[in-house]
Amino acid sequence: MTMTQTILGRMQAKLTRIYGEAIGQATYEKITGDDALLAPMQAGQAGALSVDETDVILICYGDHVQDDERPPLAVLHDFLKQQVHATVNGVHILPFFPWSSDDGFSVIDYTAVDPHLGTWTEVNAMGEDFRLMFDAVFNHISAQSDWFKGYLAEQAPYDDYFVAVLPETDLSAVVRPRALPLLTPFETASGVTKHVWTTFSDDQIDLNVQNPDVLIALLKILRFYVENGASLIRLDAIGFLWKEIGTTSIHLEETHLLIQVMRDLLDIIAPDVVLVTETNVPHEENISYFGDGTNEAQMVYQFPLPPLVLHTLTSGDSTHLTRWAQSLDAPGERTTFFNFTASHDGIGLRPVTGILSSEEIETLVNTVKGQGGHVSYKTNSDGSQSPYEMNITYFDAITDPAITASDPETAVNRFIVSQAIQLSLAGVPGIYFSSMFGGRNWHEGVAETGRNRTINRRKFNFADLSEAIAEDTLQQRVFAQYTALLDKRRASVAFHPLAKQTVLSLDTRVFAVLREAQDGSATVLALHNVSGETVTLDLPDGFGDEMVELSAYEVRWVAR
Repeated sequence: MTMTQTILGRMQAKLTRIYGEAIGQATYEKITGDDALLAPMQAGQAGALSVDETDVILICYGDHVQDDERPPLAVLHDFLKQQVHATVNGVHILPFFPWSSDDGFSVIDYTAVDPHLGTWTEVNAMGEDFRLMFDAVFNHISAQSDWFKGYLAEQAPYDDYFVAVLPETDLSAVVRPRALPLLTPFETASGVTKHVWTTFSDDQIDLNVQNPDVLIALLKILRFYVENGASLIRLDAIGFLWKEIGTTSIHLEETHLLIQVMRDLLDIIAPDVVLVTETNVPHEENISYFGDGTNEAQMVYQFPLPPLVLHTLTSGDSTHLTRWAQSLDAPGERTTFFNFTASHDGIGLRPVTGILSSEEIETLVNTVKGQGGHVSYKTNSDGSQSPYEMNITYFDAITDPAITASDPETAVNRFIVSQAIQLSLAGVPGIYFSSMFGGRNWHEGVAETGRNRTINRRKFNFADLSEAIAEDTLQQRVFAQYTALLDKRRASVAFHPLAKQTVLSLDTRVFAVLREAQDGSATVLALHNVSGETVTLDLPDGFGDEMVELSAYEVRWVAR
């Protein structure tokens, strides 16, 4: 039996578990009968993890850098080639498809490029210089999409592409990520009002993957992304994919099985493509998307990291971060974490439930508010509301802007130590574009859009940003130190995503992690002083001097 036959056998069993014997078998026959869907595109080992210590993913909007003459995607490509190509080899282009809301995450057409950004020519050109990550926004689609317009027009096949529920249905068990209604009424062509499932907003209509034809449509889109250069695929908000009345409708078995079917497809057609799940939930729920370590996502977002690192720098105490990092089990030989501290979204609080106390979370919330940020709330099952996300740039979250104005050197050092912690941990680092330059709160943007998340979504002029990082500015200082860190990381196999990780308890003011290459050829002790005090440490055997002195907010990576 060939490897492809083995994978197809597994896929058939999963489809049967999802849809039942008859529908599952029919769905399997549709998939296997489609030669265009299953035709291999690249060689590679199924289930392998095609990343190493040189992989760094920069998270960008397609129009993060602009000028008045060229398509934004071309401008972004030129800027990245000029400024970061030596240290960053991957780019996550946030949804660059036509969209109607949520800065791209309400997709109108999965297979088109937003004409305001450019064309597939610009995307493909960027893929010649960088590994590309695409978003697969498969939980929902725009209310302005042809799919949903066809649903409202009661046209096949779209008349069963979405989830309609009677408004009197008890949906109290459903986990709600936003303080918005779960059902949105729409009138169809025949005058019938249908209450349609909308997890995130009334413009983001959840897809009905209980209809296997929807799954097949999504698999074809997955292949299309690979054909157009996707080296990594991010499954956005994927935990909500399968809806089941009477359940939480998050992390259901069917959701995991559907992701595994996507993994099976990629293992047949493009084994080197990395599947990344985005689930902003507590850690144990998050890592469930590794599956058995071979059959589901190869990478998951490390959501506890942003709030934990922020707590660490706010308190000057690494105890919680150290204890949490010590509890991390190596996810396997084919899986790793996608480590980040900032993204296009805010700093999620749900992932640190049970790690930080309610008082410590409240302190973070108050700190962010005091430093110019905003807080977004969600509705709980009992009708109460609780903070789920802090909206602020990571630079301004780490240090009060008033302190930055009076002591920019300390502010830069505090920020850099937060980023060094991220870079030292096992996994692949994802760096939000503006973090490379110490991005600041964009209050004007929030006033313009009325949305809290806009505070961290400022766009830049090509000439202005290029000039800022060429002169003695705060942006230049952050950029220079960040680049130096990335150079050190890329130079040592001790930072391979699968290299051994041992988190040490040396001093509550220091976060210390020992990284050792799989073959033992390189070992690095990464020390991060998270306090404003000078700290003297006893070093483990084999690292030269028995004692080392770390100045306030110093980062020191010591090779054995």
